[in-house]
This record gives sequence, structure tokens and C-alpha cells, in this order.
Amino acid sequence: MQQRPLSRTGREVSAIGLGTWQLGPDWGGVSEDDALAVLAAAADAGVTLFDTADVYGDGRSEEIIGKFLRSTDAADITVATKMGRRAEQSPEHFTIKNYRGWLDRSRRLLGTDTLDLVQLHCPPSAVIDDDATWEALDQLVAEGVIAAYGASVETMQQALSALRRPNLTNLQIIFNPFRLKPLDEVLPLAAEKNVAVLARVPLASGLLSGKYTRDTTFDKDDHRTYNRNGEAFDKGETFSGVPFDEGVAAADELRASLPEGVTLPAATLAWIASREGVTSVIPGARSVTQATANAAAADLITGGFDLDAFDALVRDVYDRRLRAEIHPQW
Repeated sequence: MQQRPLSRTGREVSAIGLGTWQLGPDWGGVSEDDALAVLAAAADAGVTLFDTADVYGDGRSEEIIGKFLRSTDAADITVATKMGRRAEQSPEHFTIKNYRGWLDRSRRLLGTDTLDLVQLHCPPSAVIDDDATWEALDQLVAEGVIAAYGASVETMQQALSALRRPNLTNLQIIFNPFRLKPLDEVLPLAAEKNVAVLARVPLASGLLSGKYTRDTTFDKDDHRTYNRNGEAFDKGETFSGVPFDEGVAAADELRASLPEGVTLPAATLAWIASREGVTSVIPGARSVTQATANAAAADLITGGFDLDAFDALVRDVYDRRLRAEIHPQW
């Protein structure tokens, strides 16, 4: 597993990380024992970045990660959590007082005095554009509440705004074969400014698993059921904003091109991780099998898989099938 610098922090994180939204309830139920087994399998496979948020399962994800870290030698694991979705999404709620409250809760659940990396969790654009936001985060670093900070964003404009901040450690953004716009400006600028990029929703909410058909259904508590058209939160977070049927067809075309023994998820994760400017990819996993397979995708980065040919196909499929479906702001 490749380990890559996390911006200027002195830390290194794995090219394939682990997203832990799935350890909350929004993807169907996962028992605590199964969740702990997922974390252990990922760590055993060389994963050193766990991405979470204070709203994943209303803190359940953070709590389970904290329990895991206390049970193992976790010195090389970086936990990146997120804050800002525990309140109504209005700029007036993004204050240092609220930050302290949210972060105190995360520190308690994760069992640490200083949080490794805290990211604003897709806040309103006005929050990203406000100098006071970043001054507050600088103050929290100075106090030792957090070691570093970044931002998880939804739009290209939000990404470019955040990248203007000199102390930004990382940018988290949706990037996958169904969402290519970060390639144009965001990834080059992040590389120029030495800001780590964490690619989230890399498998387009499972579409790029290559296992779905047009008839696939999901549990009623799964966001792929209740947020398909943006009913609960930003539509772009579910299936990367593409229509489900079109996404299935595009995934089938990509999968059909692969050589024997290479799965679509592995090819996708390796392709993302190999793009210049990407530090880590953070796929989620609900089982040990998924966690292990995701981590093993790192072998394809330098292991003989023709990433250039796959890149050409990704761009062709995107242009023919998906470009017109992607909202301009994404």
C-alpha cells in the first residue's frame, strides 16, 4: 500500500483509505462487531486513513472508530472527521462556539484530546467564503483542539474558494469516472498549493461496483432509496447525481472493457488514486470482503494494469453518456 504525504502535516496516509459513512445507518444496518471487523481488515491491509463525520449515525461511526483505536496500535492511523451538519445549514450557525461544542463531542467519541484532521462538512458557500471561518479554525489549531483542518465540498466553486486559504490541509470532493470536473481546475490547483485531495464517493454510491441492474432496489433506510432525487440532501451525493439507469449502463460498458481478473471497483479506485493531485481515495465498506478488496486495488496502480487505456475509456463514456447529466456546479 502506497503511503503519501498529507500536505504539510508530517503525516502520511494510504493511497486507498476507508470511508465510514457505511458504519452509520444510512446504508442499511451494520452491527458493531461487523463494523469493528471492517476497520481491522482495512488496517491489516495497510489502510492508514479513516474518514468519518459527527453525523454518521449521529456519532456512531466516530464512537466505533474510537473503540477500535483503543483496542489496537493505532499510531499510524489518521482519523479525518467532519463537522457542520449538526445544525441548520445557515451561515450564522458556523461560529467558534458551535465548533467547540461539535468538536468536544467528536473528541469524546473518538477518545482523543486533539483531533488529527477536521473538515468542514459541505457547508454553505458563504461559510467557505468568510474569513472568520478560517480564523476560527486557526484558533482551534493554536489551542490544540485540532491538529489540522480541511473542507469537504459539493461544488467546483466551493473547492476553488477553499483552496485560496493558506492553512488548508485537505480538500475532500466527489471524484470518480462519473464526475470528472475536478480534473480541470481543482486537482491542478490543489497540487500547486500542496493541499491533499481526498476523493469521496469514488464508486458513485455503488454504481461503479458493476453489480447493479436497473431493477436493483435498496432498503428504505438507505439514502440510495430516500435521496435519489435530492429529497434529503444534495442530490449529487447519491449516485454522483447521474440518473440510476444511465449510471448502470455506463458502469456495464466500463466493466465489459476490463481484462480477466480485474474488477470494476478495483480499476476505478486505482484510476482515481493514480490521478495527479489525488492523495487518497476513500471508498466505504460494509463488510470485511469489501474492505479487503478496496485496499487491494492499490496493487493495480503500479501492477501492470493499463491505466492509460482505462482513462481513455472513462473519458469517452463520460462524454457520450454522462456529461450532459452533470449539474454545471458539480
